[in-house]
Amino acid sequence: MLLTIDVGNTNTVLGVFNKDKLEQSWRVKTDPRDTADELWLQYSALVAGFDITGVAICSTVPAVLREIRKLIDDHYSDIKSVIIEPGVKTGVPLLVDNPKEIGADRIVNSLAAFTLYGSDGPSIVVDFGTSTNLDVVSPKGEFLGGALAPGIEISVEALAARAAQLRKVELVKPKSVIGKNTVEALQSGTIFGFAGQVDGLVDRITAELADSYSKKPIVIATGGLAPLIVGVSETIEHYEPNLTLIGLRLIHERNA
Repeated sequence: MLLTIDVGNTNTVLGVFNKDKLEQSWRVKTDPRDTADELWLQYSALVAGFDITGVAICSTVPAVLREIRKLIDDHYSDIKSVIIEPGVKTGVPLLVDNPKEIGADRIVNSLAAFTLYGSDGPSIVVDFGTSTNLDVVSPKGEFLGGALAPGIEISVEALAARAAQLRKVELVKPKSVIGKNTVEALQSGTIFGFAGQVDGLVDRITAELADSYSKKPIVIATGGLAPLIVGVSETIEHYEPNLTLIGLRLIHERNA
């Protein structure tokens, strides 16, 4: 079975695949201070009972990636491990000014989106994480670039920290856009505001793509905070919570 690990700035998502079927997945917090031994204690407890025969990893946190390399050397040295980094075959041409700047998770998501949805036209991946990423993929599976914006959670935390009379609130859809109290007003501005941001960016990206492609892009949402926006956004068509794990599986197959 294949163990996939997606290390994000806020959370780490792990999944175990039996061929192309995701058997189990977990979401845990990312702590850049964790050592290889601490990570092994956590990961091995989660995957206990699964016969791990391969590992695929992408990380946006260098400190954690360093420790995961040691974990692999200590415990998974006898199986095929793939870390998404320069030199690994991803099958995703990066048509940007500096390919080395592109995060591994964005490359992995692009491959998964193209494989699942994008063979008949362009696609846009909206990844709701620490930052909100909109990544554009061509009908040939090329990464064309995208847009990056502050994430939902860090924006709410920043507002609460800088405004004396405002505070963090539960992130749920309010009864109406016009909030009748401070909590509802904050929820409205957050949920409907970020949905409007995504819809506006998708519309502008779609307009630019119209010069090159006859079909409108398919919009796919993923990421831990995606459920907050999926039901509110007017442009998101698909929600795939395990998009990155699927992409890791696909890349492991290409390099196995």
